[in-house]
Amino acid sequence: MKADDFTRRTALGLTAAAIAAANGRAMASEEGKTMERVTGIGGFFFRAKDTKALAQWYEDNLGVLKVPTDYDGAAWQQQAGTTVFAPFKEDTKYFGDMRLQWMINFRVKDLDKMAAQLRAKGTAVEIDPETYPNGRFAKLNDPEGNPIQLWEPGGVDKS
Repeated sequence: MKADDFTRRTALGLTAAAIAAANGRAMASEEGKTMERVTGIGGFFFRAKDTKALAQWYEDNLGVLKVPTDYDGAAWQQQAGTTVFAPFKEDTKYFGDMRLQWMINFRVKDLDKMAAQLRAKGTAVEIDPETYPNGRFAKLNDPEGNPIQLWEPGGVDKS
């Protein structure tokens, strides 16, 4: 296992362990007072060359609904589960193209079915052959080259 692999896989596993350990107890600040915490990710915003086409690709290929045009429209809803918020070293090669500053990781129920669905629509998907203590992973890129990781939770983080 390469050092980069250990870092990214371990980040998910350690985060799951920390969540389990912290479950049911409030975070305390330095003064011993309960700290207000965010409850989840409310949006993910990024630049795109063709915003409409890219939003449509995410909806057609991954089921992520486009942002509604009014407040009565339906927005994409995600299931509760582990979310890792992990800065990587600025020179990491894990995201691919060094000009790209982010990579999103989507949880999936069935990695093989999702990969087959994406491949049937012409998207290249690389499934990691190793099963890790916290599940299975795959990599792909959206039409603008942004890196995406798919994660099928398992083992220590079956959520």
